[in-house]
Amino acid sequence: MNQVSERLASLSPSQTLAMSQKSNELKAQGVDVINLSVGEPDFFTPSHIKDAAKKAIDDNFSFYSPVPGFMDLRKAICEKLKKENGLDYTPEQIVVSGGAKQSICNAVLSLVNPGDEVIIPAPAWVSYVEMVKLAEGKNVVVNAGIEQDFKITPEQLESAITPKTKLIILCSPSNPTGSIYSKEELKGLADVLAKHSGIFVISDEIYEHINYIGGHQSIAQFENVRDRVIIINGVSKAYAMTGWRIGFMAAPVWIAKACNKLQGQYTSGASSIAQKASTAAFAGDQACVEEMRQAFERRRDLVVKLAKEIPGFKVNNPQGAFYLFPEVSYYLGKSYGDRKINTSGDLAMFLLEEGHVATVDGDAFCAPGYIRFSYATSDENLKEAMHRIKETLAKLK
Repeated sequence: MNQVSERLASLSPSQTLAMSQKSNELKAQGVDVINLSVGEPDFFTPSHIKDAAKKAIDDNFSFYSPVPGFMDLRKAICEKLKKENGLDYTPEQIVVSGGAKQSICNAVLSLVNPGDEVIIPAPAWVSYVEMVKLAEGKNVVVNAGIEQDFKITPEQLESAITPKTKLIILCSPSNPTGSIYSKEELKGLADVLAKHSGIFVISDEIYEHINYIGGHQSIAQFENVRDRVIIINGVSKAYAMTGWRIGFMAAPVWIAKACNKLQGQYTSGASSIAQKASTAAFAGDQACVEEMRQAFERRRDLVVKLAKEIPGFKVNNPQGAFYLFPEVSYYLGKSYGDRKINTSGDLAMFLLEEGHVATVDGDAFCAPGYIRFSYATSDENLKEAMHRIKETLAKLK
């Protein structure tokens, strides 16, 4: 009998990757699909970063790397945290992993025991809930809709805390909403957490530099919770390096050591060549980051304007990342011929099969009734995609 473990059977596949795969299958059949489902920059990795990788190959960095990462990269990360965030970390507090996704999973697996509760503010990135399941923890989803700009309040946080609460996972700027917590909002959450000494914070800051309000804020800046915060970041989004697979955590020493131990048993150190490229990314000229940020801001303005022209869409103005997360319940219950739209998942599939635009169902982000667009594509693609979406939705009666 072919039977996978209960641990694996309990996991859901990534709907963002599944939608992207479905879109690619249609493309392979000759269908002209515009893919707004995948969350990665459409830019190429900047030349000076690629040059550092080529040099690393020529310099024979072809051996195992240290489990927590090369010392020069960890030092560069510490310098970045000091210069950009005003935070003091030492290299022994940094663990480099195969992407920010692995860094988050390391932290969850290192902290969560079976039955521990993990607070997930929703909408939430697809993998948080699944990682908690993997650790045999219990997800406590706290919903924040578009009417509160997708951000939970200190009161909501306080009411979700129980004696079993071990962890909260924050994401700012947010995937899937693009919302950003202000310094004041983060302080409100930190003040609640300060009253509960056994609760840790994973602060997912991978979209830090894709920010349209002039400055990133980290919950790690507040001394009353600083020793319980695990910052997660990496090179994927800011430097257009998704395929290089380098992320990091900055954490209290004992947590970093625990994650180093865990990583040492199941992946060891991240790619040596990718690490050398990432050192150049953090230590080199940052002009490329600003150029890409400006392009994303222009696209944000374009896609928000076009989305607001679609009847029934409720749209906010995202302050960061490269996603729009409209509320689409207006279309639920409508039909096109024999096809009835009962859920936001039905709507996303209708847009793909009828309009040839790939989006992602909000249900994947613990937010049914919404869909996610990535606007990390060209202005021409965005204009055409939003035109197709408007035309396709007009067929529903």
